[in-house]
Order: sequence, then structure tokens, then C-alpha cells
Amino acid sequence: SLFLVLSGRGFAFRRKQKIERQYRKLLKKRRQVHSQQGDQFTETYPEHLKHLYLAEEEKLKKRRRTPDDSVSSEEKLNKAADGCGICGYVCLMIISVSRTCTFSSRSVATQEKFKNKTSNQKAKEEYEKIKAEHARKKEEAEKRKQQREEAQRLYKKKKMEAYKILSKKTKKGQPNLNLQVEYLLQKIQQNT
Repeated sequence: SLFLVLSGRGFAFRRKQKIERQYRKLLKKRRQVHSQQGDQFTETYPEHLKHLYLAEEEKLKKRRRTPDDSVSSEEKLNKAADGCGICGYVCLMIISVSRTCTFSSRSVATQEKFKNKTSNQKAKEEYEKIKAEHARKKEEAEKRKQQREEAQRLYKKKKMEAYKILSKKTKKGQPNLNLQVEYLLQKIQQNT
């Protein structure tokens, strides 16, 4: 490969090396990002409310395991709040408000989940719209075609009737002027 590089035909080799360098850089960046994210999400609670957060966390863990033990975890949470002393009532208020906030945020999240569609759903809807538009255009074209054919048929019928009247001849082979005059009279009456 060194011979190829020296002779000026190693562009593919150089490109391969460049891609490998970029890949190594990307891996290194990803490792750094993951380590930063690990440090970033360590949970630090304020000291005066730490017991409440821990009780809430324990309650959530137990709820995930067994939904039947919600009463016992509630009692533990109340005991933890009572242990606070003066601020026990205030702590309970904070917890109840945080619960209502979490429920409302969950409902909003579920609503957003239903509102936000996947790209596949969007593509399907777009396809259905386009399909409906094509069907509508096809129907309109079909109607126009039928109207045009009907108009042509009526036009040909009238022409044929006029031709039959105007082309009639007498016994001697002369054009029948009486029929022609009657036809012209009918035409004038229709127009007025």
C-alpha cells in the first residue's frame, strides 16, 4: 500500500484512514458524554427535606413491586412527615401538591403521546390524503368525460335530425323547400 500511496493512487487508503480517525473520535466523545451524564444525574436532596424524598422514593419502589401495599407505604410516608415536627403539616401539603402535579403531568404526557404521531403514522395519513385526492380527481374527470360524451351525443342527434329534414327531396329529386322553411321556422322559435 505504501507503493500505491507514493505513486499517487492511495486516495482510497487515505480516505479509509480518515474515516477510521473520525470513528475513533466519535467513540471517544460518546464515552465522555456518558461519563458526564452519569455524574450529572446523581440525586442530591436538601437536608431538611431529605427524609421526605427518600420516603417518596421508597413508596414508588414498592408501588412498582406490589400495588396492594399502597396503604402501608402511605402510612410510612405520614410517619416520616410527622417525624419532622413543626413542618410536618407543611411537608404533607408539599407531598400532596407534588402528587397532583405528577398526575397532571402524566395526563398531559399521555395526551402529548397521542398527539405526537410517529413518522410511519404521518406517512400513512399523507398517503391516505393523496389517495383520496387522486380518487376525487379521477371521479371529477370521469364526470366531465360523461358530460362531454352526452353533449356530443345530443349534438350528433340534432345534426342528424337536421340533416334528415334538409336532405329530403321531392319525387323529381329537387330539395324540399317547404320542409327546409319549416325547419328554419322551428329553429327561430326555439332561439326566441
